[in-house]
Amino acid sequence: MQETRQAARQRRRRHRLLVGATAGLVVTGLLVCLVMTRQPDRDEDAGRAAATAVADSHETLPPASPGQKPATPTPSPSSPTPSAGAAKPKAAATTSAARSSATPRTAPAPTSLAGRIRPKVTYQGVATVYKAGVGDGACSYGPSSDMMIAAMNTTDYETSRACGAYVLVRAANGASVTVRITNECPLPCAPGQLDLSEQAFAELAPTSTGRIAITWRLLSPETSGTISIRYKNGSSPYWCGIQAIGHRNPLAQLEVRTGGGWHQLARTGYNYFLSPDGRGCGGAIRLTDVYGERLTINGIALRPEVVQPTRVQFARH
Repeated sequence: MQETRQAARQRRRRHRLLVGATAGLVVTGLLVCLVMTRQPDRDEDAGRAAATAVADSHETLPPASPGQKPATPTPSPSSPTPSAGAAKPKAAATTSAARSSATPRTAPAPTSLAGRIRPKVTYQGVATVYKAGVGDGACSYGPSSDMMIAAMNTTDYETSRACGAYVLVRAANGASVTVRITNECPLPCAPGQLDLSEQAFAELAPTSTGRIAITWRLLSPETSGTISIRYKNGSSPYWCGIQAIGHRNPLAQLEVRTGGGWHQLARTGYNYFLSPDGRGCGGAIRLTDVYGERLTINGIALRPEVVQPTRVQFARH
């Protein structure tokens, strides 16, 4: 009897151990299932975090100095590496850049081309009067058949950049006159001041007035004439000075063609562009006005002090 009870207790103990072990296995299985079910969510979250990091990364280029090309950005470590499929966008970008690099015949004028006197800007100043004689002046054009001319103050004359410019001048009484800049008015002429020929001043007020308040602006007038080219006295294949005459708009640049391409010449205060080593003398000439239009002139012989007409003229603005 004693043995029978002891055997029963042992069977009950083994049953409890078996049930406990089974329950432990069930719990362990449930935990494993939960871990396996949750794992893809963690991978997805990690993917979102990586994508956000790439999207937020960017390069800020330092501002380029005048005449300096913008810096090329260096890819950051988080930037994706372009795949083979990225070749098409690159080709498209190259094509677009090639198209935009083509220089139109007429383009808006950058500030660097316009200089101090800019299109569509009205300036305030005073008009004075001087005896212009035959109309010659610092711009070296020679005698003028039209005496509606003026001398520009030294500041706005800007080393002869104002030479040949047409300017519409208005007085406070409503009178106006269009003059061409052929001369320089030295100090004490102030910025904004125009020294008009007697004939031009008389269109605004009696010359006895001597000095009046004015406003003035750049003009691109109607004209039936074309541009002429003149080589300076003493020009040769080893040194030359070139002048453009009769241009509708102010001249910004004069270039000559050389074996290495177009070469820009420096402008003097007496309105000639010099090639001190003779480069381009007697060859093709390219003119650019303040609006960005370029005209190429061929067939001009190297003949000093001879005014040689062309068939070209800048467009009206």
